[in-house]
Amino acid sequence: IILCVVKGQVLYSFMLLITEIRSYNCDGALVSTLPSSAFTSSSDFFSTHSPSFAKLNRRDGAGGWSPLDSNEQQWLQVDLGDRVEIVGVATQGRYGSSDWVTSYTLMFSDTGRNWKQYRKDDTVWVFTGNSNADSVVHHKLLHSMKARFLRFIPLKWNVGGHIGLRVEVFGCSYKSDIADFDGRSSLLYRFNQKLMSTFKDVVSLKFKSMQEDGVLFHGEGQRGDYITLELQKGKLSLHINLGDSNLHFTNSHTSITLGSLLDDQHWHSVLIERFNKQVNFTVDKHTQHFRTKGDSDHLDIDYELSFGGIPVPGKPGTFQRKNFHGCIENLYYNGVNIIDLAKRRKPQIYTVGNVTFSCSEPQIVPITFVSSSRSYLLLPGTPQIDGLSVSFQFRTWNKDGLLLSTELSENSGSLLVYLHGGRLTLLIQKMAEDPVEISEGCPDNFTDSQCLNPITAFQGCMRLIFIDNQPKDLILVQQGSLGNFSDLHIDLCDIKDRCLPNYCEHGGKCSQSWTTFYCDCNDTSYTGATCHNSIYEQSCEAYRHQGKTSDFFYIDSDGSGPLGPLRVFCNITEDKIWTAVQHNNTGLTRVQGAGPEKPYTMSFNYNSSSEQLEAVINSAEYCEQEAAYHCKKSRLLNTPNGIPFAWWVGRANEKHLYWGGSLPGIQQCACGLEESCLDMRYFCNCDADREEWTNDTGLLAFKDHLPVTQIVITDTNRSNSEAAWKIGPLRCYGDRQFWNAASFNTEASYLHFPTFHAEVSADISFFFKTTSLSGVFLENLGMKDFIRVEIRSPKEITFSIDVGNGPTEATVQSPTPLNDNQWHYVRAERNLKQTSLQVDNLPKKVLEAPAEGHFRLQLNSQLFVGGTASRQKGFLGCIRSLHLNGQKLDLEERAKMTPGVKPGCPGHCSSYGNLCHNGGKCVEKYNGYSCDCTGSAYEGPYCKEEVSALFEAGTSITYIFQEPYPVTKNTSTSSSAIYADAIMSKENIAFSFLTAHAPSLLLYINTYFHEYLAVILSKNGNLQVRYKLSKDGLLIFTIDSGNFANREMHRVKINREGRELIIQVCHGLFSGPFFCCVADSLTMDPEVSKANAYGFTGCMSSVWYNHIAPLKAALRHPSIAPVTVKGSLTESSCSSLTEADVNTATTIYSSSGTSLQEEKWKLKEYRSVRFPLFFTVMQLNNSTGALTVRQFQQFVYVFQS
Repeated sequence: IILCVVKGQVLYSFMLLITEIRSYNCDGALVSTLPSSAFTSSSDFFSTHSPSFAKLNRRDGAGGWSPLDSNEQQWLQVDLGDRVEIVGVATQGRYGSSDWVTSYTLMFSDTGRNWKQYRKDDTVWVFTGNSNADSVVHHKLLHSMKARFLRFIPLKWNVGGHIGLRVEVFGCSYKSDIADFDGRSSLLYRFNQKLMSTFKDVVSLKFKSMQEDGVLFHGEGQRGDYITLELQKGKLSLHINLGDSNLHFTNSHTSITLGSLLDDQHWHSVLIERFNKQVNFTVDKHTQHFRTKGDSDHLDIDYELSFGGIPVPGKPGTFQRKNFHGCIENLYYNGVNIIDLAKRRKPQIYTVGNVTFSCSEPQIVPITFVSSSRSYLLLPGTPQIDGLSVSFQFRTWNKDGLLLSTELSENSGSLLVYLHGGRLTLLIQKMAEDPVEISEGCPDNFTDSQCLNPITAFQGCMRLIFIDNQPKDLILVQQGSLGNFSDLHIDLCDIKDRCLPNYCEHGGKCSQSWTTFYCDCNDTSYTGATCHNSIYEQSCEAYRHQGKTSDFFYIDSDGSGPLGPLRVFCNITEDKIWTAVQHNNTGLTRVQGAGPEKPYTMSFNYNSSSEQLEAVINSAEYCEQEAAYHCKKSRLLNTPNGIPFAWWVGRANEKHLYWGGSLPGIQQCACGLEESCLDMRYFCNCDADREEWTNDTGLLAFKDHLPVTQIVITDTNRSNSEAAWKIGPLRCYGDRQFWNAASFNTEASYLHFPTFHAEVSADISFFFKTTSLSGVFLENLGMKDFIRVEIRSPKEITFSIDVGNGPTEATVQSPTPLNDNQWHYVRAERNLKQTSLQVDNLPKKVLEAPAEGHFRLQLNSQLFVGGTASRQKGFLGCIRSLHLNGQKLDLEERAKMTPGVKPGCPGHCSSYGNLCHNGGKCVEKYNGYSCDCTGSAYEGPYCKEEVSALFEAGTSITYIFQEPYPVTKNTSTSSSAIYADAIMSKENIAFSFLTAHAPSLLLYINTYFHEYLAVILSKNGNLQVRYKLSKDGLLIFTIDSGNFANREMHRVKINREGRELIIQVCHGLFSGPFFCCVADSLTMDPEVSKANAYGFTGCMSSVWYNHIAPLKAALRHPSIAPVTVKGSLTESSCSSLTEADVNTATTIYSSSGTSLQEEKWKLKEYRSVRFPLFFTVMQLNNSTGALTVRQFQQFVYVFQS
């Protein structure tokens, strides 16, 4: 805005800013002018190799510094004279020699004690050194250091030489305002007025302390407002309460904790930015964004702010806390330099206690026990005294570790202090007499009796070690003149908080040891080493692909992304897979008494966030919500030109003035578009304002406006005016991603997408099919880092990644070729703990990540899919459903504009046809496949759902074989003739039944020539298959393995081919030629007649005869199929009946029997649980024994009970 008004003034200000930046040159050489005394080292080879000769490009002495021994314990130290800002370093080897350093690290300090390692991305940064003695290697630091002392730590050096080093440090002077607080002092910043009310605050400072608790600043008001920043157990806590204009005390208190290990006597930076309720809280490099609670936007502080403590305790709401003990630097409050005002004794600042303006530095020397097996520190005790006193401070993440062991004098025993399960334990026991020694850790050369370690060695830091009330100078230990040690970092606490930041995703709880961190994923809905992977599928389509049937499921639309799972109902049908999201009011709701001044409003709660609903809608092909408005003298949209009396609110809180069945932007209802309204002068039925009930009902189907979040009604306050509304659940179908595919037709073809940004966590998943021997699925490169997934051979998939520590490869070997032109699934994942690769259901390959080193994946090129930027050979085949960190890549859309790549990929049935069961046929679709269950006795998306019914006494089904019966009746004469002449040499019969009655007739087939096949239960419950062929006698096959009338489900399969008959019942298999003959009979034999007389009471399902499903035809197509139903036929689930606790009083019929009255009572009990009755009759050929279908002669008949 200013630029438009005063262009010249802004241009001047801009140029002035650039001039100031250019004049701020912070890259001057800091070492070249230093005196020789500024250089020290761990040792030097000769006086001619002393550290004073280690200036860059100098040839004095031997041409640089070299230590006495070349090992990793050597260092070169530079005293820069004062705290400076260091922005870069440079190194050379020793002049004219074979001595140079190839890699090194840096440490910095304000005092020459308590060093800190230079880190990048929470990793100790290793600088690349020299490749010869005289070339200069420069490094510009990613972030500057403020320090007086700098150490170079050689890690590696020339293999044919020794350590040799010349150095330069680049930077500039550093000016700051410092205040030192002694734990009893503070600075009060007093306002010009009694009350300071702010809607925006900025507080910045740096601090260092050895104390884990203390208030850095505090302010409060009489209305309950306050803001406090304090150290609590080494972490920073920000407490803020903006109060409330209505209530004096409300639940508006907000507390946020950030940082860790902040009591290490190193500088830590703090920045607090508040605008109204939004707060950004930054400690060092870690920022947390949050909103304060309560209704107020202003922070009201009375009189003053206190820094360094709370000098006047006892005010309402005041925190009773310790004052801060340490140093604060560059303290600014809303642009005011508090310390500068205090130094200049300005009246706004009141000093309490002793505040000095230079930082007093305690000379502490921490040590780090690095190794869990080799680290120890051995210190001498005081011999021949009566008693022992040892004190020290320690910190560790490990719950177990030996802290102290010593032999007590006069053979009195040994003393151990150790951590066990996080608890400190003191152990004294009798031991052999030895010299009195005190050790933290356990030396390797000690025997078990000398150094009993009941747990494990200690890993962590110690400082301020006192023995017999005398401090131990650990620098003398480092120099070799006191005690002994192994694998220690002296003058450095190298502890690291691996849970800051928390790399456990989705609310996972982080815990840690010295070497790694762990994630507790309980109650998160996610799994994996970092709680990265959702335990739920991304859509109902994915559940359907797993063979799931209609039910409630949780879906996670963005997989491993930030959105949580959402509970939906998946209506999985043969045609479409619908996803339904319910809200809090899907019923018909009446409204009265609402007017423009007092509108009726209903808001809808979907138990989800708007982002979750948008993700479901955006990933679907089609979405809808039913909108119904029933009215009696209540207008809806007030068409044609009036102001609407009702409207609905959708996505993004937008108000919409069209109704279900209409289109966006058109103020009409469905009848208006169809020109079918009751009164053609209006575009909605309800707008006719009639006294009788009518309605406007239709579907809202414009995805960008859904879901409906609110409905408003304003015309039910007139006499006799009433309305009722209904907004249905959100329903969507079609997963736009699951079948989203691209076909790569040449090895040079590929798709490219924006850079894959996944610095600390990455997952890649997709399906592929190919006939090629090898190829790259996808690749993304950085300057050095890269990520790649490829098929290296027909049986080998490899996931390669490099985050700067060298390539890591996870490879899965398949026992069978993967280039079989079938769909295969690949999922690759990388996080800070693991690299893993999963292919289909093969064992997952998991590689553990290193505990230290680089961990951020830095990519900067485009993402190549189906090809590569680094190799010639791309991928030939199809890739579909590609997800990167839960985000869906639209392969089809990109393929439309890319040569050599086609959208889509045919041939789904070749991979998934086996998912269509029980005679169902796989039907190829552009986006996937479906199962056609027309020729199956089953139904459902995979032809696995049984079609079953309950039959009561007197119920029967007759199916007449006139011609083939598909989904719709085929009346073709030619096909009927062909079918009629066909001689079938085999038959396939299957059905399931459940009953408690015997005898019963289950199945009966007969022909015009008195041939028949019957399946019955005899009176003892045995199953019999009885054949009567024209030239044979009666052939009976009896299965007497138990009583089949036992109220359990039994599956019967009968297969005959020629003279071979195979019968399967449940899990039994019986086969062989017909073996039992009875005298010929031209009529039904007595056993079948007896079974028919009693009928069948029970349940039958999935009845199948060759290509025909008579029960399914009777239930699904009774009007067009050649089927006749007599009596009551009720569809029901036999399997659910088997699970029910059927307590019916019914018994198997016997000849002695019971009275008719008892049998009727038992039948009534059975009817109450709805068991069916089913009889079927089919026919046999009169001469050949093979089944023949003859038009108008062959039929199925069901005898009635």
